[in-house]
Amino acid sequence: MQILEDLRKVFNDFLESKKFTQSPSQLYEPNNYFLSIGGKRMRPVLVLLGNHLYNKKYPDVLPAALAIEYFHNFSLIHDDMMDQAPLRRGHTTVHEKYGPNTAILSGDALLVYAYKSIADIPERFLKDVLDIFTNTAVEVCEGQQYDMNFETQSAVSESEYIEMIRLKTSVVLAAGLKIGALIGGADQQDTDSLYHYAINLGIAFQIQDDILDCYGDVGLVGKQPGGDIIQNKKTILLIRALAKAKSEKDSSLEQILCKSYPDKKEKVIQVLALYEKYQIRESVENLKEDYIQKALSYLENTSLHADKKEILLQLVEYLVRRKY
Repeated sequence: MQILEDLRKVFNDFLESKKFTQSPSQLYEPNNYFLSIGGKRMRPVLVLLGNHLYNKKYPDVLPAALAIEYFHNFSLIHDDMMDQAPLRRGHTTVHEKYGPNTAILSGDALLVYAYKSIADIPERFLKDVLDIFTNTAVEVCEGQQYDMNFETQSAVSESEYIEMIRLKTSVVLAAGLKIGALIGGADQQDTDSLYHYAINLGIAFQIQDDILDCYGDVGLVGKQPGGDIIQNKKTILLIRALAKAKSEKDSSLEQILCKSYPDKKEKVIQVLALYEKYQIRESVENLKEDYIQKALSYLENTSLHADKKEILLQLVEYLVRRKY
């Protein structure tokens, strides 16, 4: 989407101008490093997009976009520590490169600077934006805790999983779009509708992530399929497969999950065979489409002109019907 590329450039130029140069460098350099390995910047771009739907006064909204990006990266630095992950976006994680103590402090500094950046937005929007941002920050922490709980929880229901990804993934996307629209001059009905559009889009986005981990083209996704299966990660596919197997009184899936495999590919093959037996991919694809349709119904509730709605329709294709 060209509009996303244009907005990404606007934001990246702004982010470049905000590099940390303070002392001690040992505190701030890890954040410059982590921010430099980037990604698609979808969260701050959605702030700018929300603003673009109503006007193009980017200077007013850029501090809010920066706050969203700082918060997102703060959460990733801490998440990587909790997961003991060695890599993020193909690069060494902050705690591996600089040590866990520095990672904690640098992440905390990013969170503080996120609030500092919010203070730079126009005063008439400050309270509303601060409320949205703070509520979102709390929800992301709740989502991360649920995700950690799932690692040791013997069973996870579908509703529990959807709530976790709503909190961990969707709310930041939705908050960004809502904040951008709010600063752009949208009324409460539109900002609320855009928020719920993005909530449902975010859930569909994560479901598609789960699907691609199992079925994505290695040439497009950039990794061998089945990473979630190898880790026994409780994705929507595994949750539905376990429920189906239980209803069929079939214990073979649970046996596979408990078994140790010298060749991890064999485990993936066996689990995918059961997914095919129980038509799990089709079932989950249908669930994803349900959330897409919910998102589109909220989009219809907005007062946006057809050309602006078309941008958000294209966003669905870009984020959720992607192949990688």
